[in-house]
Parts: sequence; C-alpha cells; structure tokens
Amino acid sequence: MEFLATPEFLCAALFVSVVVLLLAGFPVAFSLAGSSMLFAFIAAGFGVFDVSYLTALPQRIFSIMRNEVLVAVPLFVFMGVTLERSKIAEELLDNMGKLFGSIRGGLGYSVCVVGALLAASTGIVGATVVTMGLLSLPTMIRRGYSPSLACGSICASGTLGQVIPPSIVLVLLGDQLSTAFQQAQFSMGNFSPDSVSVNDLFAGALIPGLVLVGMYISYQIVIAIIRPESSPAIPKDEIKKGSGDLSFFWTMVSTLFAPLALIVAVLGSILAGLASPTESAAMGGVGALMMAGYRAAPKRGHLIVIGVLCLVIMLLVTSLFDLRMQRDHLTTAEWAAVFVALVSAIGLVIGIFTAIMRVYGTRADNGESILSQIMQQTLLVSAMVFVILIGASMFALVFRGLSGDEVVENVLHSLPGGTLTVLLLVMLVMFLLGFILDFLEIIFIVVPIVGPILLQMEVAPGVPMSPIWLGVMMAVNLQTSFLTPPFGFSLFYLRGVAPPSIRTVEIYRGVIPFVCIQLLMLVVLWFFPTLATWLPHTIYVR
Repeated sequence: MEFLATPEFLCAALFVSVVVLLLAGFPVAFSLAGSSMLFAFIAAGFGVFDVSYLTALPQRIFSIMRNEVLVAVPLFVFMGVTLERSKIAEELLDNMGKLFGSIRGGLGYSVCVVGALLAASTGIVGATVVTMGLLSLPTMIRRGYSPSLACGSICASGTLGQVIPPSIVLVLLGDQLSTAFQQAQFSMGNFSPDSVSVNDLFAGALIPGLVLVGMYISYQIVIAIIRPESSPAIPKDEIKKGSGDLSFFWTMVSTLFAPLALIVAVLGSILAGLASPTESAAMGGVGALMMAGYRAAPKRGHLIVIGVLCLVIMLLVTSLFDLRMQRDHLTTAEWAAVFVALVSAIGLVIGIFTAIMRVYGTRADNGESILSQIMQQTLLVSAMVFVILIGASMFALVFRGLSGDEVVENVLHSLPGGTLTVLLLVMLVMFLLGFILDFLEIIFIVVPIVGPILLQMEVAPGVPMSPIWLGVMMAVNLQTSFLTPPFGFSLFYLRGVAPPSIRTVEIYRGVIPFVCIQLLMLVVLWFFPTLATWLPHTIYVR
C-alpha cells in the first residue's frame, strides 16, 4: 500500500491511464483533465499532493488566452482550410501533372512539389493527404504506377506540413520550447536568457524541410531508373492539348504565382522580422480569402486584384517609412506615405469585402456556402487545439504537483551514455507515442516534461543543446510517426479515400522507404546540426 502512495507510482499510473483512455476513444482534452483531477484527489488522500496546486489552473488558462503567439493557430487554420475548400490545390495538382507527366516518374515528382507547396501554405496534414489521395492516386494507378510507390509518395508528401514552415506544429512546438528553454535557463542560474521564438523555429526548419523534399524526389528518380515500369511517363500525345504552347505557360504562371506569392509574403515577412507569426498568419488568411474570391469569378476579379495591390503597397510603405502620426514632426515624405497607406487600406477593405461576398456566394456540392464550411472547419479545429491545450495544462499542473518532473529528470540523468542516450530515449518515446496520439497531445504533454531537462544538457563538452535544433529534430520525428505502419495517421487518411483495389499492405509497403528517409534525415541533423541552426543564427544575429 505504501508503494501505491509514492509520487513515482502515481505519476506512472497517471500517464498510463491517460494513454488507456485515449486508446479507448475518449476525447483527448477530457481524458487529460479528468484523469489529472482524479489522480490529484487520490494523491491528496494519500498526503502526497497539495490541492492548492489546482488554484493555479485559472491563471494558466488566462495565460493561454493572453498568448499572442497562439492567436496564429486559428489564423493559419483559416488560411489552410480556405485554400483547400477553394480547390486551389486541385489546380496545382492538375497543372503540375501536365508539366512533369511527360517524363518518367513525373507524376510522383509533381506530388512531392505540390505537397511541399501545400505544406508551406496550409500546414494541415489530413487535408493535404486526403486532397492528393482523391486527385492524384486514381490518375497514378490508371497511368500504370506501382500502387505502393504512388501511396508512399502521397502519404510522405502530405506530411511535409509538419516540418515546412509556416506550420501549426511549429507554432505550438515553438511556444512550448520557448517556455521549456526559459525554465532550463532559470534552473541553471541564468535569469536573463536569450529568448527562443516561433520565428527561430520557422527559420530552423526551412532548410531541413527543403532537404527532405529533395530526398523524396531523389528516391523517386532512383526508382524510376532502377524499375522504370513502376513509374511510367505519360505519352506526350495524351497530355491535354495546349500544354506545350504559350497558353499552357501562362496557365502555369497564373496557377503557381498566387500560392507562391502567398508563401513568400507570409514566410518572408516572418523571417525578415517585418511581422510576427500572428501578424503574418492574419495576412495569410486575408491573402487566401482573396485568392478564393478571385477564383470564384476571375472575369470579375478586378476589385480583388486592386485589393491585393493595395496590400503590397501597404507592406512596402510600412517597411520604408515610419507611419506613426503621434509624433511632433513628420516630413513631407512621411505625410505622403501616410496618405498612400490610408488610400491603400481603403482599397484593401473593398477587395476583402468583395472576396468575402464571392466566397459566400459560391456553393459546395451539398448546396452550402463555401465560406460557411471554411468558418465551421476553422472553428472546429481551433476549438480542438485550445481545449486540448487547457486539458494538457491541467495534466502538467498535477504531474508537477506530484514531483513528476523531478522523477523524470532523475531517471534520465541516471541513464548510462549521457546526452545521446537521453535524447535517443526521448525521441523513441515520442516516435512510439505518435502511433496512438496526435501531435497536439505529444507537444502539450511530452515537451513540457522533457524539454527543460534536455535543454540543460550538452551535446558535447562545453556545447549546450540548441533549442532550435531540438525543435527541428522533434518536428521531423513527429512527421515520421505520422508515416510509420501500422498506426500512422497519414496511412489512415489515405486508406479512407483510396480505391478499394488498393490493399492496405500496399500502402504500408509504399511508406517504408520514406520512413527510412525520415530516419536518415534525423541522423543527418544529428551530425550536421548547422542545417537547423545556420539560417536562424544568420538572420537573427546572436
């Protein structure tokens, strides 16, 4: 009985009970909060938990509400859902297929390229996999592609939204790592540490994400050479007429320009320090809405185009001039810039209003307004994220009240092999949890527990562990867990939309090479951490 009343046993029992409830299908947020509350009262009955810890929960919830970084989550969700529901992804896939289809393995390359573009513009794994599964998989199978290669390419490309910024995963992971890094520095006696922001993680993940896309395409090139029958080219005479002339060129430009411009505007403004992730996410949501409105009626889209131009002008003027009007003295040029900004703001508002009315007036197959579907889906996803975050806060509060963080720290420090063993164990635990938990639960449960411990360690004598490098490693690891059979979420997404002729074992067989590529990427990051740290250290001089 005394053993049952120890903090070590109660911490382990709390963690196991949460996992069991999640496997049983109970809602994540209520499983976290309910289990934590139950174990808090049980532990209080044994005299090993102070109930006054629970009084900190309202302050934690209020801190979540005040966190400006987390406002980026619903905005990025809105941006991604808008691009998905407005069929922009379909246009990308269709035109990329025409562009690369005439070369061997071309459809596979186009899936990887579009997956990277959708990752950088939506960051929603499920939507990307389902969209490409519905549109690309039947075409690839009809053209004679190996079912396993086609399924593996779609699943892997669809998960790029985990690691290519701007990503919801990176926003949440960056917020948690920032807190963990501060705690680690306080524990080490540094009470004025350098801050780690979501911007840093975005910059750190960019190069590894692009390298990963290159590795995917390189693998498909090798397969096309070794087994040419697995990825045949589309005969040129079968590609839609006009694909080789000037009209196709302009179609490609018009299809690619808007998504690429949106990606550059959102990610570029973050990396350049012109805007915070939240401000850039708001701009991305407005841009996606205007793209959707223009696509609804291109021939009557002049007001939307004017609105986009006004947005560009506002960004340029803001970056070149100080537009604060409360100052005592403004030069003539600054007054002119203020006037241009005000006129541009009016043009932008007109463009946004026009886009909203166009999207609202566009109907889905079920007759419902596209805008209504976008708002409903954004609300559902955002509510899920924040309710889970509140439940995870309750879990972390009780876990720390039971001295769980000290228990974990003692266990990790007692392992032989030092930092390498600890990091491998943490990565293995996150990888295995990825089979049964969504990335949200892993980020909110695991990172606050192990993050402060890892960030106090050294990867080499005198070389502290970089929070940016650790965050990128965790993001790539989470992406790997999405792919790994038999429980990878990406596999379930594709299985739900794949034709009945595609066997589940073919999906599993197809993703195994891409899982190996993911693991290779983790090894590369271990030996070459500058892949993740060079860009943020170059952009944000430290």
